Amino acid sequence: MQNQNNTNPMETGSIPKLLAQLAIPAVVAQVINLLYNIVDRIYIGHIPGIGAAALTGVGLFAPILMLLNAFAMLVGSGGAPRAAIAMGKKDHDTAEKIVGNCFTLLTGLAVILTILFYISAPTLLKLFGASVTMSYATAYARIYILGSFFVLIVLGMNPFITTQGFAKISMMTTVIGAVINIILDPVFIFVLGMGVKGAALATVLSQAVGAIWILRFLTGKKTLLRLKKENMRLEVRVFGP
Repeated sequence: MQNQNNTNPMETGSIPKLLAQLAIPAVVAQVINLLYNIVDRIYIGHIPGIGAAALTGVGLFAPILMLLNAFAMLVGSGGAPRAAIAMGKKDHDTAEKIVGNCFTLLTGLAVILTILFYISAPTLLKLFGASVTMSYATAYARIYILGSFFVLIVLGMNPFITTQGFAKISMMTTVIGAVINIILDPVFIFVLGMGVKGAALATVLSQAVGAIWILRFLTGKKTLLRLKKENMRLEVRVFGP
């Protein structure tokens, strides 16, 4: 049963005001995401002696990263609008089942993609053009791939926060991850001397914190759509469409 104290902010207010409330945090999140990716590359590019080669190697991981993102958005961008439609119909139970089913789908995809990409990473990176930069590309890729679960949860479940009208909380997922990554990057790369492995580990840890932030919200008291264990059993009629 939906908490009566929780009112959906999407049901009240003018359209222009709601548009601004949703759009501005989304734009800010995207800008911050771009900035922290740029900072990440700057750190890698300044690794003494190997910066240029390391940066090239890490860049070759981009197609795999895009594939991971695509699967996450397949679930998130497909499920969140359907959850919003169910909420509009006052079908709260179906909306929560969609959230639970999408979480299970993301978990299953994370397991499959982690195994698949971890094993095939060297072959794929070579196909993308890695040669003398293979060691850097593989080192970065395999650590990042091991954190695929966190990546998929952040990208796939965050839309379910936005679709409820909590755009600022959704934005904070990106802000928190970006700040942690920017702080950890120089520590792991330079202080601990981990190089590209340190950059990958910093990114994975920042995504892990983002995932925890999302799951804590979706299981907390403020959310309108709560992630519940009983809704995680996959049902074709729920996730199929």
